[in-house]
Amino acid sequence: MGSVYQARDLRFPNVTRYVAIKEMLNLSTDPNMREMTLKTFERESDMLASLSHSAVPKIYEYFPSKTRAYLVMEYINGRDVEMIINSMTDFLPVGTVFRWALDLCDVLGYLHLQEPEPIIFRDVKPSNIMIDQHGQIRLVDFGIAKIFQEGQKGTMIGTEGYSAPEQYRGEASPASDVYGIGATIHHLLTRRDPRLEPPFTFHERPIRDANPNVQPEFEAIIMKALEFKPADRFPNAAAMKAALEQLGQPSPSTFSVHVPDMVEESADWSGAGVKPLWVFECEDEVRSSPTVNRGVLYVGAHDNNLYALNTNDGSFRWKYPSEQRVVATPAVADAENLVIFGSMDNLLYAVDTRVGQLQWTVRTQGPVLSSPSIAHGHVFFGSDDGHLYAVRLATGRIQWKFAAGGAVRSRPLVTGELIVVGLESGEVVSTDLSGRMVWRFRAKRAVSSSPLEHEGLVFFGSMDWQVYALDLERGWKVWEFRTGKPVVSSPAFGDDKIFIGSVDGSLYAIEAASGKERWRFETQGQITSSPAYADGAVYFGGVDGNVYSVEAKNGRLRWNFKTGGPIPGSPVVREGVVYIGSMDHKIYALKA
Repeated sequence: MGSVYQARDLRFPNVTRYVAIKEMLNLSTDPNMREMTLKTFERESDMLASLSHSAVPKIYEYFPSKTRAYLVMEYINGRDVEMIINSMTDFLPVGTVFRWALDLCDVLGYLHLQEPEPIIFRDVKPSNIMIDQHGQIRLVDFGIAKIFQEGQKGTMIGTEGYSAPEQYRGEASPASDVYGIGATIHHLLTRRDPRLEPPFTFHERPIRDANPNVQPEFEAIIMKALEFKPADRFPNAAAMKAALEQLGQPSPSTFSVHVPDMVEESADWSGAGVKPLWVFECEDEVRSSPTVNRGVLYVGAHDNNLYALNTNDGSFRWKYPSEQRVVATPAVADAENLVIFGSMDNLLYAVDTRVGQLQWTVRTQGPVLSSPSIAHGHVFFGSDDGHLYAVRLATGRIQWKFAAGGAVRSRPLVTGELIVVGLESGEVVSTDLSGRMVWRFRAKRAVSSSPLEHEGLVFFGSMDWQVYALDLERGWKVWEFRTGKPVVSSPAFGDDKIFIGSVDGSLYAIEAASGKERWRFETQGQITSSPAYADGAVYFGGVDGNVYSVEAKNGRLRWNFKTGGPIPGSPVVREGVVYIGSMDHKIYALKA
């Protein structure tokens, strides 16, 4: 549906004031659907503007555009609860969870007591609960909250595992949010993710069986919140809070109220001994992934330039300026002595690798965020204008373009006689080399992840939290694997496994043939970087600013190196050296 950005409010030039901007995409071709979607977003902004609670983000402004609508909100500096629990190897302190349960009941109780009708949040889960820098609960993502109207049915909205049974029938009440509170607290106390368990089976997994530190009275309240029938639960969150408060003040030994630090270093991390072979500083952030060819590294930057550097010492060769940011990964056509890259200025560029002079451009009707693929004397790439392009390398002339049905931001996979590409509409499309469609597969959310082929299977991730394996020839689903959050990362193959990162902060190793998880490696932030496999190791960057090297066999950390900023881009490994860019404006060369 959209994205959330951190932004700076320039109306206060002498003060650094950050805000969160929620962007909703409104791309439906049905005018009635577009109008309904906009009204839904307007309802959210009106609802938030009417609320006054310390745990509810403040709203500053709302404005629409042709295909998008924006909500400017208070920026919350902290981590969501799912990230916190995933970063820990032991149970959270029971006292911390108890206090969070009280605070969660307090804010949801406030919503349930709104006049003239209660507000139902309908998606209570750890990733929608943030702990700010002061250790306070903040409830985020009101995108599916609705004004409750007695007797009216709505759409089934929520998250599997945390949603109450009646929500699957399109019904919701304050008792539905109570169920979500119970499911969330059960997860925090037991470390058992309900999304991975059979639905509505909490009573088969008693809390104290997993965590004997929990008081029986606390467990009883949580299990009452998880009753199958709404009438058997607390009627609203305020009633649940009252029950928790009746427990009295627990003993400090049982209920520590320590809140985990916002940044918690793992004892296994060992980056101190890793030193870069060289560092090159660009004029702005580096979010593009580098390409290495014949001793030269090519990488784009937010300063609008494509850089060419010598790989042996990082010395500057040349740079070529586009009109806007360069985000996509460049590709090199050896025979033609061309490096090909796209830009946010709607152009695909072909530049001479030897001297950095422009040879030709191709103009599209949208930003070019898709990384190009070179095969059969052509370059294949996508654009936000919704087309997949085939361009002759020698001349820059468009051979054909295919109307894909959605913005194309993934790198096209060109294998044999087929081309496979992911779309922001949530589809994956395959064409033949002449641009005729062969098959189409629909995921539930956008596919920015670039497809990878191995032994007749196509692997990719989706914003619907899944990693998919499809039959290359027919587009049939062979298996799917669920991560904890959306997947932007593109897969890598090695050691009979698929390696891929998730916004949940984990790198996953999945058996390529069966889709079974072999191991996962957890970091301190999102992973949008695509991993690289080389010589039994996997390399990737994290939003926590680290470059990681882990054993492909078991996921054990080999080393990590801390940069000065988040790393959304991906590494390339050549001849025992890892090359990667960071948002600290720098390109690093590290010994693999």
